Amino acid sequence: MMRASLLLLTAAALLGACAGPAVETADVAPVAPPSAWRTNAGPAAPLDKAWWQAFGDPALTALVEQALSHNPDIAIAGARVRDAKAQERLARAQLLPTLDASVGGVYSRTINAFGNAIDQETAQPQVLATWEVDLFGRLSDTRAAARSGWLASQAARDSVRLSVAGAAASGYITLLALDARLAVARQTLEARGEALRLARSRTDAGYSPKLELAQAEAEYQATAQIIPPLEQGVARQENALRTLTGDLPGPVARGTALAALTEPAIPDGLPSILLSRRPDIAQAEFQLAAADKSLAAARKRFLPRVPLTGSAGLAWSSLLPDDPLTLFSLGGSILTPIFEGGRLRAGAESAGAQRDVAAFAYRKAALTAFREVEDALAAAKHSDEQARILAAQRDALSQGFRYATNRYKAGYSPYLEQLDAQRGLLGAELALIQAQADALTARVALYQAMGGGWSAEAIAGVE
Repeated sequence: MMRASLLLLTAAALLGACAGPAVETADVAPVAPPSAWRTNAGPAAPLDKAWWQAFGDPALTALVEQALSHNPDIAIAGARVRDAKAQERLARAQLLPTLDASVGGVYSRTINAFGNAIDQETAQPQVLATWEVDLFGRLSDTRAAARSGWLASQAARDSVRLSVAGAAASGYITLLALDARLAVARQTLEARGEALRLARSRTDAGYSPKLELAQAEAEYQATAQIIPPLEQGVARQENALRTLTGDLPGPVARGTALAALTEPAIPDGLPSILLSRRPDIAQAEFQLAAADKSLAAARKRFLPRVPLTGSAGLAWSSLLPDDPLTLFSLGGSILTPIFEGGRLRAGAESAGAQRDVAAFAYRKAALTAFREVEDALAAAKHSDEQARILAAQRDALSQGFRYATNRYKAGYSPYLEQLDAQRGLLGAELALIQAQADALTARVALYQAMGGGWSAEAIAGVE
């Protein structure tokens, strides 16, 4: 028995000298993090995992947390994690032996040489064991690839969570911006309604020409037509947010107004830390590791396989007066490919191509991450500057509108002067609301680009 085992191992080692073919893979240059960010957007603060709380609105916090709990995309990603974990357990099980138990029983009637009938009862319980010796590490590579795939699925789930949180936060900010624009439009409509009543009374009294009345009527209707699209936008945004939270369309609770939201400080983070913060980068890294192991396993399929088998059992028959017979067998074999029509080589080439795809995908994810951070930093900085400029312009136009209104009521200036001042004020107020919303959504985008408080430590210690 020992000699047979040594013979098997020696033959396997000799056949193993014929390793699989070399598969050419692309040389993908690594991404070197910059020493500092290109845009300096002001003082920084620690990056909190629950970053949406930094806006100071309980309704926003509740909306984001509800989306994280009930969003269907997150549930789908979680189911994929479960499937990947099952695949990892399946690959790990290939390294272990399998045991099967069987019991066979037969009742038969035969005729002996003298023509007499013989009834016989037989039973044969046995245990079967099979195990493939992972002599060249092919099964270990397959298991490592499956484990990396499982970790990649966890990172993908965290990436979806980060995306959903960002969509909920930015969608809520957009909703508050629509509310603010609608409030400004209604206030302007009320002011122009008052101007229309004044113009009508002045025209009826003969103090103003009918041209002023027609202008006042036209401006009133021009303002009124702004309101229905804004109301439609509010309804559409509410429905989108409700769907994001896994609920039916309907109204969304508000907390503070847009102008009352806290503008969070820029999250802190060195460029090199970004590679460990972003879940999409971690996902690409794990997928690359899985592709490397899959390529190694594909090349080792050219090497011999050494399966071992064994069985042990009892044989009992009603014709045997003695105790049941003990049966056993031990054996093994060496299976090596000789001709398979190029299937193994094609599989290795496919694994090599998939490894290249994963390598380029990792590089693309890293480059995209740095670009998104730079874009978000620039957007936050310039949106803040634009909001400050528009606020100063709005204040100046508001004061000019008051002067023009007083002059018109006193009869010192025509209605067109007040009308121009009111048009300018409306445009500045709407632009200021948009700039404020842009500055806040830029913070949301920056939190997402920084990784949103996600850390590779969440899965680094998983066994």
